[in-house]
Amino acid sequence: MNELKAMDSLFDRLFPIMRSITGEGVRESIRILQEYIPIEMEGVETGTQVFDWEIPKEWVIREAWIKDENGNEIINIKDLNLHVVNYSEPVDMWLSLDELKPHIHTIPKLPDAVPYVISYYKERWGFCMSQNQLDTLQEGKYHVYIDSEKIDGELNYAHVVLPGKSKKEVLISTYICHPSMANNELSGPIVAAFLYNRLKKWENRELTYRFVFVPETIGSITYLYKYGRHLKEQLYSGAVLTCLGGKDHQLSYKMSRNGNSPLNKLIHFLKEQENDSMPVRPFTPLFGSDERQYCSPGFNLPVGQFSKMVYGKYAGYHNSLDTKEVMSIEALLDSVIEIERLLKLQELNGYYINLKPFGEPKLGKYDLYPDINAPSLRGRSTNHKLDNRQQLNQILTILNYSDGKHDLAELSKTLNYKIEDYEVSIEALKEHQLLDGPFYEERELF
Repeated sequence: MNELKAMDSLFDRLFPIMRSITGEGVRESIRILQEYIPIEMEGVETGTQVFDWEIPKEWVIREAWIKDENGNEIINIKDLNLHVVNYSEPVDMWLSLDELKPHIHTIPKLPDAVPYVISYYKERWGFCMSQNQLDTLQEGKYHVYIDSEKIDGELNYAHVVLPGKSKKEVLISTYICHPSMANNELSGPIVAAFLYNRLKKWENRELTYRFVFVPETIGSITYLYKYGRHLKEQLYSGAVLTCLGGKDHQLSYKMSRNGNSPLNKLIHFLKEQENDSMPVRPFTPLFGSDERQYCSPGFNLPVGQFSKMVYGKYAGYHNSLDTKEVMSIEALLDSVIEIERLLKLQELNGYYINLKPFGEPKLGKYDLYPDINAPSLRGRSTNHKLDNRQQLNQILTILNYSDGKHDLAELSKTLNYKIEDYEVSIEALKEHQLLDGPFYEERELF
């Protein structure tokens, strides 16, 4: 099965699941994802204190519906699981229309949309429907029924580590807690799963990659409670994946709070030196996803965020208009490809050490000094073909600036080539034991 069909199939399996921040919906979603990547599920018990938060009870939902006095069904979560306020208390009563309306949530400016409403930490019950449907309800009595309970259980998350030569880690984090929304919920986990499988195939993986699937906010806080010390010691960079499925939308990057993040610096370099058109958004704690937790001042981890159709900026945000058709599986695959490219560039963009730094090495004896008949080298990751002089320019520049103090982006500013154009020259120098690296922090030459 090709990637596009496999992504489409995974979407169709995950979309109908009733997810919340806890419960069987999260576990079922993780079990399905385990068929695609080897993530390990862990749990933290109800009542556990995690920093300033406490793991809540699990929410179990079996039925939720409204019927009129003639027994006609108005809404049912079997048709759309957004119809119930997530984490609703149980209820079984008859109400007049006026008594019912305060418990009905709509979006008047989007009269066809059913909103996604949550009440994780305050006891209440409620239903959601379109404004158009609410406007059709007649005076009379309505039977409201929610069969739910909150039980002692656990909060679940899952992760997997893909090792590289360096112990320095790149965090790829996404969330699994929203029910039946495409771009806002499923784009992140699907892109993460297929990105993992691409990175697994890299022959010479330099960095270690940690993929994390958590319920949003409480899940990332819990993960930091368990693994925050390790991440502070080992994390090189990272990104939260969210809202990655927008048709005809560019991939954008939200900066991490930590201005020294390698991804921050790389993406700024690409914009300034290579005229990359990727939109860059500043860090803010006012809105966003789990980058707010990873970048909280106690951790200040170098974690940004990748999005396309940004939360709050499209009509389907947190409502039933967020469908696969609006999002598109093709857009998800594009996101996988674009993020993989950036991660490859990040690996290449390390610090290098010239292993023969006393004068220029005699390049001719390594077949690296071109004569008039010498063929030029072609980079594996680019269609740009370098002539002999250009290739020599690269080699001489790399050797001279590979003193452990200049990363590849810095030295590439001296020549008008893209970062990926240096890959073949670097590999040739390493093959002849003239160069060592990449390293992901400054090094001493001697």
